[in-house]
Amino acid sequence: MLKHLTTTDFDQTIANGAVLVDFFADWCGPCRMVAPILEKLATENSDVTICKVNVDDEPELARRYGIMSIPTMLFFKDGQMVDKSVGALGKPAIQSKIDAIRQ
Repeated sequence: MLKHLTTTDFDQTIANGAVLVDFFADWCGPCRMVAPILEKLATENSDVTICKVNVDDEPELARRYGIMSIPTMLFFKDGQMVDKSVGALGKPAIQSKIDAIRQ
């Protein structure tokens, strides 16, 4: 199961290493399609932290990063956002973005 971030632990979690944060909502169909892909990628990429933020529960984080559509995935390297993807992506596309932030 992926870790769900809140405003309390968000900054600390993204501070070090490669991190993918999926902004989602329970009612979002495309978000539900991406969820099992992210679960699988988390097990296959143990050196990358993959987390989720529920935009309904954490509107402050959604505002901070200008999340207007979900799912939105933000890719961080040592606390700096280096990539952003809006919309549902397939496993190969997400893996490619993970590989890019790992370097």
